Amino acid sequence: MDRASAEEIIDLMLHEDRKTITAVKQEKARIAIGAELVTQAFKNGGRLVFVGAGTSGRLGVLEAAEMLPTFGTPPRLVQALMAGGRDAFFNPREGVEDNFEEGARAVGRLRLTSKDVLIGVSASGMTQFVRGALTRARRAKVKIVFVTCGPGTELQTFVDVIIAPAVGPEVIAGSTRLKAGSATKMVLNMLTTISMVHIGKTGSEQRRDRACGIITMVTGLDYEAANNLLRRARWNVKAAIVMEKTGDTYAKAIARLRRADDSVRSALGEDDA
Repeated sequence: MDRASAEEIIDLMLHEDRKTITAVKQEKARIAIGAELVTQAFKNGGRLVFVGAGTSGRLGVLEAAEMLPTFGTPPRLVQALMAGGRDAFFNPREGVEDNFEEGARAVGRLRLTSKDVLIGVSASGMTQFVRGALTRARRAKVKIVFVTCGPGTELQTFVDVIIAPAVGPEVIAGSTRLKAGSATKMVLNMLTTISMVHIGKTGSEQRRDRACGIITMVTGLDYEAANNLLRRARWNVKAAIVMEKTGDTYAKAIARLRRADDSVRSALGEDDA
């Protein structure tokens, strides 16, 4: 491989990455089961917690971190534990992934209940930190989803569902940030996106984002100011525009719109514009 050109390595990696999608597709039924477990946890007031080490841990942290800006979820709802703590995200610590007891202690500190779901992520299926976390979570009757690219894991009877895309050997032997990392990211994306759709998070957030975009375009406000204005206008875009252009309160803006048959131009006296 070290003698190959950049283009040849790209072709090789693309060829291998195509296997990732096939491997994930073969796990479709189990991904759906996992997504339903997460959805029910959210509907019952439970939390979702990712647990992993190394690349798997970083992917869990990334997934949790993206929930608030993407779906507007409170920080408590989706959390992540990584072997070695937050510092290990950029500064790997030798041996932390092999600490079964620390995995158990990390989960214990969260005081999980039967309402919660834990997603253990381990590309190899052998990480002791993750196994310790799963063991402690099972004692609390937490629902458990296990995501791995390691074939033949013996945890089938220990977790509620195993999602195991068989991506095959990596281009660089043992480098789980490649196909295994891509497959894991796809699975985690699916689990969170499906559950957020099913609890009604995506529609409202998308509508609010579009509303902010309209306000910034019409009024010239930046995104944050537009968001604040829309909150005061109870997410009524027309009322927000009238409030910004006239200085009216929400009640006065609504009254002005009613007199103008809900036309913003008429409410602002711009019919001839």
